[in-house]
Amino acid sequence: MANILIIDDDPSICETLANVAGRMGHTTSHAHTLREGVGQVRSGPYDVVFLDVQLPDGNGLEAISTIRGAASRPEVIIVTGHGDPDGAELAIKCGAWDYIEKPPSLDSILLPLTRVFQYRQEKTGPRPALALKREGIVGGSPQIRQCLDLVAGAAGTDTTVLITGQTGTGKELFARAIHENSARAAKTFVAVDCAALPEGLVASTLFGHEKGAFTGAERIQEGLVKQADGGTLFLDEVGELPPDIQSAFLRVLQERRFRTVGGNREIASDFRLIAATNRNLDAMVSQGAFRSDLLHRLCSAVIELPPLKERTGDIKELLFHYLPRFCERYRMATKGFSPEFLEALTSYPWPGNVRELVNALERALSVAAGEPVLFPVHLPTHIRARLARESVAAKPASGSVGETFSPVSEPYPKLRSLLETTEKQYLVALLSSTGGNIKEVCRISGLSRSRLYERLKKYGL
Repeated sequence: MANILIIDDDPSICETLANVAGRMGHTTSHAHTLREGVGQVRSGPYDVVFLDVQLPDGNGLEAISTIRGAASRPEVIIVTGHGDPDGAELAIKCGAWDYIEKPPSLDSILLPLTRVFQYRQEKTGPRPALALKREGIVGGSPQIRQCLDLVAGAAGTDTTVLITGQTGTGKELFARAIHENSARAAKTFVAVDCAALPEGLVASTLFGHEKGAFTGAERIQEGLVKQADGGTLFLDEVGELPPDIQSAFLRVLQERRFRTVGGNREIASDFRLIAATNRNLDAMVSQGAFRSDLLHRLCSAVIELPPLKERTGDIKELLFHYLPRFCERYRMATKGFSPEFLEALTSYPWPGNVRELVNALERALSVAAGEPVLFPVHLPTHIRARLARESVAAKPASGSVGETFSPVSEPYPKLRSLLETTEKQYLVALLSSTGGNIKEVCRISGLSRSRLYERLKKYGL
């Protein structure tokens, strides 16, 4: 028997889903708002969550990651009366099990439920404990945990893996984690940056060459594919491979055999391939810039790494991970950091992802030098400038705020009194409109948390 939560504001849909689940022997609970549903998921163990998209207080698709990240790791089945292709694609990318349109038929409910319980039973069945080696991979957000689950699955097989994600998200770290947790861990991990391969020498670099094969080939050179024999070959930025090498490498993947440049015999190499890219390979296929058959070979398993701005909850852990290491490296006393420093880190969107964050921390330490505490002023100027710009842009226009303020009783009050009255009324209105959400008040007002608390205390709020 399983526990099922139905998050839907339509009582008839709740009743239909509950009847079907009940006949299968499962227990159900209901929630009619997103906030109520997320609260129930966090407070009790659930196996499956039926989730509507358009709820009175929000979009269900935006809560999939939060629900999937709950302690019981429930599977999410979207049930919506406003289905569209983009929403279906987004739901699956966010980790939903299935996407069902209303009104649901009996079969459309029964089959996903049957399969999801079969999957969860097999997933939670007896298996050897695996202490996953994840050196350099920092974070415990739901997104990272899902990626690590995929790493663990890929490590148990020899299948080809494609890791996608923006620059700086840690694609090579995840590739190394797959290798270190696999049966090939004792063998070589050969990393190749395809974007940095010398033009005209790509084939000889990958496959090796014979003496005299071309001008400058003064001796036999073993290629990187052979060096990965028995281990793992990691092709970073695989989208940068030239078309002729794509064709040659496709055959190598199929046969695990190749010829060196200038050679007349085939050489075998038993390697496991992991590729990575920050480019849209599907779009490149459409443009004729990447072979579709090679892409199909690469996509046996896919791990999509999230950008840092989608897992800001990991930033504090990243800070605690790197800060003492950098202090030790540069022979500095361990530094602390102000709440405003952490707030700045979590507010910045980090277009360069973890790599940019690490570089920013190193620069902040060099600026702080002998100072014991890090403040936002120690961060690179371009980061502070962007945060300042966004804080000003986020403030409501003076006219729209002014409409909610009550008139001042005195015809010509003292300027300070007027400013304080205005500021207090502004804070009261902002607290009311955000439901007392301090983080949201800080974001809209541009105030730091400490400055906001200072003002709230001043006005007895």
